[in-house]
Amino acid sequence: MRPQSADPANRTLVLSGWSAVTPYGVGRDALRDGVLSGRSAVAEQAADEFGGGVRAAVVPGFKAADHLGRKGTRSMGRSIAFAVTAIDVLLRELGPEVTEDPERIGLVLGVGQGNVQAAMDFTRGALTASRPYHVDALRFPDTFLNRAAGQSAIWHGLKGPNTTIAGGRLSALLAIGYAVRLCRGGHCRRLLVGATEEYSQARVLLVDAASGPGGTPAPLGEGSVVALLESAADAAAAGRVPVATVPATHFRAAPDPTTGGDELAACVRAALAKAGATADRIRLVAPLGEYAEQEEAGIRAVTGDFAPHWLRCRPLLGDAFAASAGLQLSAALAAGQYWPEREDLALITGIDRDGTVGCALLGRPD
Repeated sequence: MRPQSADPANRTLVLSGWSAVTPYGVGRDALRDGVLSGRSAVAEQAADEFGGGVRAAVVPGFKAADHLGRKGTRSMGRSIAFAVTAIDVLLRELGPEVTEDPERIGLVLGVGQGNVQAAMDFTRGALTASRPYHVDALRFPDTFLNRAAGQSAIWHGLKGPNTTIAGGRLSALLAIGYAVRLCRGGHCRRLLVGATEEYSQARVLLVDAASGPGGTPAPLGEGSVVALLESAADAAAAGRVPVATVPATHFRAAPDPTTGGDELAACVRAALAKAGATADRIRLVAPLGEYAEQEEAGIRAVTGDFAPHWLRCRPLLGDAFAASAGLQLSAALAAGQYWPEREDLALITGIDRDGTVGCALLGRPD
């Protein structure tokens, strides 16, 4: 693809807007109210909808048709519908100018294992039907990892780069890092970037199996978060007021995540070096919380005596797997009063069970 800017590598990139579908409801305001009040969205789920007897944080009463119309939504999976809805809300807020040249806007979307429930149902059908090929072929595309990103782009007419990032609980941060590289490489003018995940009985089975005998996994969550990444110059030209800059992301691998604190500390130091910043500028920390003790130790090894505000999303929104870091991102943006000054930074971190360790720094736009 031909680069679209004479000097894209030196552009300041900003997040010009964001939207979310979360267990607090649809839109930024619902999430902001829930997070800032400290209200947990985890609750016991009704037997008729999610199997019952399980505590989880799910998007209440969500039906794709209520937000997107009936056409084309009848067979749409929850994670796909979350992403399409979050993008729809954001694009409506930003206005038609954002997509008037569809080949110059792309999508980078973080996912988990795809639609786990669809994959299990399809496999079960092949094993239990009178013939292995007597399956519902219409459900097969829902098993693809890139289904949510592809459907979202088709629904909204996005013709720029379309990328799926399957990186576990850090998928949203990895997606941001990838989107930044696409923009700086001149491959796209602007990008929608985020992550999506759905709650299902299949995910409950997978998490229980991974936890092993006697394990106590965190309540599961779900949702989608999407933001618009573009240059500060493009945002200003369109009259959009950026909500944050993305000074740096950094990732490492931890062979043993239970001792990943040192790797996380190295990530944070590397991100600060990339941003040309010092640790005392970090005013807000939004940790993943999968390995809470190791994560906190790694962060405090960098921040030292400085005392940023800690915003812990996992007790409020559960384990949203692929959407986890996206929810951390949205919570940090919603809690802007804790990092209001131009030099202030928000730090989003994570140590995932599969060994991925990483962080992202958010800054205040000029």
